[in-house]
Order: sequence, then structure tokens, then C-alpha cells
Amino acid sequence: MKLLLKLMLVGAVALTIGTTTASANATKGQKLFVKKLKDSCGFTGAIMAGKHSQDEWEALNDDGKLEGEILKLCPKKGDVKDKFLPHYYDFFYKYANDSGNVPSC
Repeated sequence: MKLLLKLMLVGAVALTIGTTTASANATKGQKLFVKKLKDSCGFTGAIMAGKHSQDEWEALNDDGKLEGEILKLCPKKGDVKDKFLPHYYDFFYKYANDSGNVPSC
């Protein structure tokens, strides 16, 4: 009985960790921005995220226009891959001009 309980606990922890890692987050988006886009954009992540409000970033993401907006704001083409877009979106949304948050990059 104890063995079964331990196995269930280990399984629950593994599932929790696995699903957390697979989801997008603002911290990863910030790191990706600094590594892939900051030089091509020519400004910091705070300025980039502050270009729109949270509602505007959400609308761009929902309409599938996030990549186009990033490429429009960054004069030189940066590294904007589909797999990075959820992370960029979370970063831009979290630090939008109406959020009251300021990123450190």
C-alpha cells in the first residue's frame, strides 16, 4: 500500500513538472527577446513591450498577427520562429504599457 502511494505521488509530481515546462512563460520570452531580437530591434524589451497595451497584444496574438507586428517594429529581421511566439506573447503581455510591470532587459 505504501509503495502504491509513493508511486502515485511520484507520478503526480512528474506530471506537474512536465506540464509546467511545456507551457509558455514571460521569463523565457524575455530571455528569447534579449538573445534573438534585441540587437535587430535596436531597443530594449521594455520599449518593445510598451508599444502596445495588454488588450492590443492579446488581439494581435488572437488574430495571428503577432509575428507580423514583431517584424514591423524591428527594422532588421530577427529570429521570429513559430515555436517562440507563445513566449514572446507572454513577455509582451506581461510588460505591456498598461501593465505597470517593467522588465529588467
